[in-house]
Amino acid sequence: MTVEIRKANIHDIPALASLMEQLGYPTTIESMNLRFRHIELNPDYHTFVASINGEVVGMIGLIKSFYYQLDGVYVRIVALVVDSRYRNEGIGKSLVEQAENWAKSLGAIGMSVNSGNRPERVNAHRFYKNMGYVDKSTGFAKSL
Repeated sequence: MTVEIRKANIHDIPALASLMEQLGYPTTIESMNLRFRHIELNPDYHTFVASINGEVVGMIGLIKSFYYQLDGVYVRIVALVVDSRYRNEGIGKSLVEQAENWAKSLGAIGMSVNSGNRPERVNAHRFYKNMGYVDKSTGFAKSL
């Protein structure tokens, strides 16, 4: 099985919508189209997809940010998902490694990711720890 990691494009929108569903965020193609077009216009965002024989089977969404407390920039993983049919085959690892390489190319000095404290996220937390990420904070959110 050969996995290709490449920059996402508008032709990937249906697959991205499907992957968002698997991540637990019901998403229509129309909604993903609008979201992706906004994301694609912002140079601080970047989206990679993983494909096998032309089929998108995973994605990682990234944003470059500036530290307040340090000099330099970091990259935050804002979305990472691999199609349930292809999990535990190294695709997520390849996506994160590509993201880290992109971050380094920007001169970033760190990476971050938030992952919900829900039972279904236990495997994701283990994955991040195995990739060298450490628990550092508790996140808070508020709907407006």
